[in-house]
Amino acid sequence: MTEPLLRAEGLSRSFEGRRRLFHETPRVRAVAELNLTLDRGTALGIVGESGCGKSTLARLLLRLIPLSDGRIIFDGRDITALDESAMRPLRRRMQLIHQNPSAALDPRLSAEDAVAEPLRIHGVASGQALRDRVAALLAEVGLPSAFLHRFPHELSGGQKQRVCIARALALEPDLLVLDEPTSALDVSVQAQILDVLDALRARRGLAYLFISHNLAVVRQVCERVAVMYLGRIVEEGSAAEVLGTPRHPYTRALLESVPRLGANQAPPAAPGEPPNPASPPSGCAFHPRCALAVAACRAAMPPLVTLGDGHRLRCPRVG
Repeated sequence: MTEPLLRAEGLSRSFEGRRRLFHETPRVRAVAELNLTLDRGTALGIVGESGCGKSTLARLLLRLIPLSDGRIIFDGRDITALDESAMRPLRRRMQLIHQNPSAALDPRLSAEDAVAEPLRIHGVASGQALRDRVAALLAEVGLPSAFLHRFPHELSGGQKQRVCIARALALEPDLLVLDEPTSALDVSVQAQILDVLDALRARRGLAYLFISHNLAVVRQVCERVAVMYLGRIVEEGSAAEVLGTPRHPYTRALLESVPRLGANQAPPAAPGEPPNPASPPSGCAFHPRCALAVAACRAAMPPLVTLGDGHRLRCPRVG
């Protein structure tokens, strides 16, 4: 059996409270005892409401912020406790694409310099070889040589995101973590960027960890989907099953809240608001909003159970 590219075991991250002048902010557990696996060349979508821990999870897996507990295994190597010098060569193999390309690009750097920067930092190329490589990377994401010397303010949102993708590809990574990569773009431009990402994954054999609120985008890009609620995975399985026949009440609520063309009324949503992560409910965190909740749901956190078809589910009432 092939070793997965990325594996997280019991991943947790808490942010300690801060003492203010007249009060102290509470401790928040952003990710709790999370397990996931990402195989080579595949795409795993992470979905859930704002504040559920998706972006924190991405930064934990890339070792951009420290873990409170758990382990991260990358290509068979435990990278949990590696210092920055040991992580440096591995960072070439895992890259992040941000939500807002305007904020991700230095306004002082042209497209050529932005893409060349990681190649210079890691000593990969210089001189004409560097210029040729940058031009080839920009061409691969659909930007001809006329864009080499343009600065961010001279580019559209989609063109900026293409530059960011080219920069992420410069060091030939195995893993791309995409944190809402299309949410800041117009719908027509979103489709173009998704086509670029699909083509790159097929051509380069990349693995994607794809974070998005847009379930239609996740359905298009990802083979598997994990649904997060208050720092935990509540359901995981193939995209066709999770988004087609969801089993967890929260996943159903997410899908029912998606607006539909021709609908005469607003889509239903789960009652109430997401709980305060600094003061989570007892037991299953979703029980205050769940129509299926019983006393057992309030008493203890249900385990994430693997069903016979490989589907994972955290709900004692459904299976």
